[in-house]
Amino acid sequence: MNYFNYFTEIEDTFVRRRGKHLFLSPMDWALMESWKQRDIPLHLVLRSIERAFDSFEARPRKRSVKSLLYCQEEVEAQFAEWLESRVGANESSEERDDDSAKHFSTTAIETHLREKKKILQHLVNSVDNAELSETLGRAIDRLSELETDVANTTALDARRLEDSLTGVDRMLGDALVSQQHEQVKVLAEEIKTQLKPYRSQMDQSAYKQTFNNLLLKQIREKSGIPRLSLFYL
Repeated sequence: MNYFNYFTEIEDTFVRRRGKHLFLSPMDWALMESWKQRDIPLHLVLRSIERAFDSFEARPRKRSVKSLLYCQEEVEAQFAEWLESRVGANESSEERDDDSAKHFSTTAIETHLREKKKILQHLVNSVDNAELSETLGRAIDRLSELETDVANTTALDARRLEDSLTGVDRMLGDALVSQQHEQVKVLAEEIKTQLKPYRSQMDQSAYKQTFNNLLLKQIREKSGIPRLSLFYL
């Protein structure tokens, strides 16, 4: 499966099996990000969604499946089995997914970098926190470097560019969490409440990663800082 199709493939499969269109919630997107960050293979997630819905449809009930979290337990089970089967085995070329990076046009990527840099440049003049302003400036400088690299390359390495953008995203996220203590505390309590009904279905690492992803997603949205990843192109 294409590396850059991770989110869209999961969303399409979930919507198809649910039987009617449903926009995924921020919590669902945070969960998908946690699966991706933990390197859970896409084919395992898709198979887990299919099996979770097969099980649901085998025992009809009044309530419908409204969240991707319904599939979380099956994803964890499938991933655990897969990890056990991989012990002592050599990673195949299919699983390495070395050549699966999507081929974006240079023009599309340049536009993406330019637009995100413009948003950050606007923000750097409006924030009243010196350290956050400095971090935004560093992010702008790095996007300028990447923009130059893209313009001057003849063979674009989208996977390498994605790694660089992920690094800048992480730097911005860390700065937001460390510099906005009060807002983070309020959002953290809200997220704990949102996740409470699903806490028992998630192992510790999945819960922690989903919690952190949801926290970062919400604080970035409130701060107006966009995601830089090519997944959002």
